[in-house]
Amino acid sequence: MNGLLTVSTADLADLVAPLRPGADRAVDAFALGAWSAVVEPGDVVGGLARRVLGPAVALRLVLESLDRRDAVTEPSLLGSALRNEGVDPAEVDDRRIARALSRWAPRTTHTRILSSFRAATALGLRLVVPGDDGWPPAFDDLGDHAPAALWLRGAAELPELTSAVAVVGCRASTAYGEQVAADLGSALADRGFCIVSGGAYGIDGMAHRAALAADAPTVAVMAGGVDRFYPTGHDALLRAVVERGLLVSESPCGSTPSKWRFLQRNRVIAALSAVSVVVEAGRRSGALNTAAHAQALGRPVGAVPGPVTSPSSVGCHALIRSGLGVCVTTAADVVELIPGRSLADAGASPARDDPERVRLLDALSTRVDRGTDEASIASGLSTARTRGLLAEMEDEGLVTRAPSGWRRSPPPG
Repeated sequence: MNGLLTVSTADLADLVAPLRPGADRAVDAFALGAWSAVVEPGDVVGGLARRVLGPAVALRLVLESLDRRDAVTEPSLLGSALRNEGVDPAEVDDRRIARALSRWAPRTTHTRILSSFRAATALGLRLVVPGDDGWPPAFDDLGDHAPAALWLRGAAELPELTSAVAVVGCRASTAYGEQVAADLGSALADRGFCIVSGGAYGIDGMAHRAALAADAPTVAVMAGGVDRFYPTGHDALLRAVVERGLLVSESPCGSTPSKWRFLQRNRVIAALSAVSVVVEAGRRSGALNTAAHAQALGRPVGAVPGPVTSPSSVGCHALIRSGLGVCVTTAADVVELIPGRSLADAGASPARDDPERVRLLDALSTRVDRGTDEASIASGLSTARTRGLLAEMEDEGLVTRAPSGWRRSPPPG
């Protein structure tokens, strides 16, 4: 096949097994991992082929089509197979198929694809594909634009949709924006939410740091392969995310970040999250692209207002003014945007008319033990009053006594 990918069934098991502990379906898993190397993120023709023909059959037909010298000028085997399965020729005509094959041809080499699997094994990555228990069902909303596979690096698992919030913003953030991002990230993490962002400088980095400081999981979605920490200035931060959270990419090892991949990365951030919050965004900020993807998916968008004189808040103000984003200033505002969730669901006091209870619950975390004195200082209540309220709320199941202090009880379900 002129250097095109060829691999035996036995080789498939050896390549896939280290990346999918306890999982089977080696042929499809390998095909989907290979597809992630062959296509650019969001390639709709590749998504259509995988959906209609199945990933393994579609990949074989691509390779056989490319093996024909006239693949880019004559009707391809891939195009014929799609039409035989009832796909409207107007949707993917021969010219469109030919252009897709031309894009994919340089990436279908044996060495390139197998090396990405071997690099993933060396780094201890995990490969998650559609149909796996760990595959996010929310990706179904992306249709044929959904990733072929996800490459995961880290200790955590992908979050449930209703437990994930995206906190995003511009790289050239202000001190105000970074403070808001840290406050929101910390408060949401304390309420049991996983913070999803892009690992970039500015707002993204502050959101990840806040989650890590709260000992909560955080997910950084990469524009290139997870074998490469990018930006390089966030090497230490991304290593911490790997140790206590998760790096995610739809591109395999060896893939470099590019402007297009950053834009496509944003749709994954939006799809993983129940709500996307834009903290700061200039007129052309990539965070607005994340908001647009969230809106297209029918997910709510929150926007943090800033000083009217700040160029870093122009995008947020535009979202609010147009009605495409809801003004949010606290974690409670964000939680109320999540369908089916309420402030009480997120661990706040059902007795919202008692400000002392609210203050004390806000001072506690669902993940980190906090002593009575620490809770007293954080809530601004006397030590005696703190002890009394903690005892009352323990009886009501709102807080639990942990080995080294107190925790707010996790939300129901």
